[in-house]
Amino acid sequence: MSSKTITMFGADWCRDCIRTKKQLDELGVEYTYVDLVADPASADVARDISGRTNIPVVLYPDSSHQVEPSNADVEAKLRELSLI
Repeated sequence: MSSKTITMFGADWCRDCIRTKKQLDELGVEYTYVDLVADPASADVARDISGRTNIPVVLYPDSSHQVEPSNADVEAKLRELSLI
């Protein structure tokens, strides 16, 4: 994972994941999506990052992360990082 990239760990059955993915798409933010259904082993990576099993896990370029973030939380972080 590049240190200049947002990485989102999620699954297509997760409503919070669908919402966060849609928000990133609508804001035109580039990110890497890790589909935990297609790549179940990546769930361990997401858990190692967050210390939790909840998704989505959004990993930011500054190495911070959010778990199950609200749209407002994501937008605030993207503004903090000058990504929007």
